[in-house]
Amino acid sequence: MSRSARSAAPSAGPDFPLAGVSADLAEPLRPYLEAAATEMVGEIQGLVPEYARPPDSRYGRRMRWAVEQSVREFVDAIGRPGTDWGTVTGIFEGIGAHEARKGRSLDGLQTAIRVSGQVACRRFIKDARRLGWSLDDLGKMTESLFVFLERIAGAAARGYARAQGELAGERERFRRRLRDLLVMDPPASDAAVGELAGAAGWQVPRTLAVVALRPAPGASVPVLPPAFLADWDAADPYLICPDPDGPGGGRLPAAVKGMRAAAIGPTVTPARAALSLRWARRGLALIERGVLPGKEPLRCLDHLPSLVAAQSEELLDVALGARLGPLMELAPHRRDALSRTLLTYMECRDNAVAAAERLLVHEQTVRYRIRRLEETLGGALLDPDRRIELLLLLHHLVRLDSGDRRLSPA
Repeated sequence: MSRSARSAAPSAGPDFPLAGVSADLAEPLRPYLEAAATEMVGEIQGLVPEYARPPDSRYGRRMRWAVEQSVREFVDAIGRPGTDWGTVTGIFEGIGAHEARKGRSLDGLQTAIRVSGQVACRRFIKDARRLGWSLDDLGKMTESLFVFLERIAGAAARGYARAQGELAGERERFRRRLRDLLVMDPPASDAAVGELAGAAGWQVPRTLAVVALRPAPGASVPVLPPAFLADWDAADPYLICPDPDGPGGGRLPAAVKGMRAAAIGPTVTPARAALSLRWARRGLALIERGVLPGKEPLRCLDHLPSLVAAQSEELLDVALGARLGPLMELAPHRRDALSRTLLTYMECRDNAVAAAERLLVHEQTVRYRIRRLEETLGGALLDPDRRIELLLLLHHLVRLDSGDRRLSPA
């Protein structure tokens, strides 16, 4: 068959002109396939640093095998309209997936594919002269090469994307397991946390804080920084903020923006995350009771007296009658004014002027109320050994009381 007749062979379709070239062109190329693969591997290793591995290494042998398979598949497709590209595309899907699992981008692989194409083009030009190809044959060979390279590059991209999706899903599962492990009580071992953190791609911080959350009804789940771990599906949602007194704390306001309420637990080591969560949830409960302010994220350590008193409300409720009975017998409005004045006075280190400024009353009003309290409570007010007890009882009465308290039996 003449060269012109071969060139006029029926085309397999516009996307792959090689099918329209005579199969006779393939045979003279086969003796040179190994040399072509060797040249391609050499060019790749010279231009793509991550692929510069020893030829006899496992990686080097696999790379050469992939190149040889690609070259052979291309030559086998010459003049064959029904070529099945499943083998070679499967190879490159696997290579793309491998790159994703190694944490590399596709840049190196794309460079390797482009370099291999350049080597093939140079060799085609030499082959055209050596074998007497027509310009039409050379054009179809070159055009088909570009289509082939596009197909294997697309296969690599698909494999890469699929593996990334799998890795993301796997990493997210590890992150959920890590989140649950951190707030376990009793705590998990440091080794267990470290192992799971490595699998999740999460750096174990020196300190962390757990934030108890109450999302607004119908609010969407916010996008959090990768360092944050969150459980939005829990009955009482929470998030774990690493390094809350450093960079993590700076990102926290944006993370909880739009929440109906948020309480930040104390900063602790990772082994004590359960403690931070426990106190954060107690703080959130007091916000929802109206005891503590909830307009801004609440830091539990800024409200220690309320949190401590709230954990002993039953005992303190009974103690009020035993320790402050005369005060509790007063009319509610009178009792409230005196107890608030006394608590503020004691918090201001018995300074009537400072207490008056905080209460927005005249200092003489403060002094008058203190005298009335001394008359009402007698020595209990002046006993230094009971000062802490008195502060705790007053805090319970003033900060936690709903306003309609009745005297409890002693």
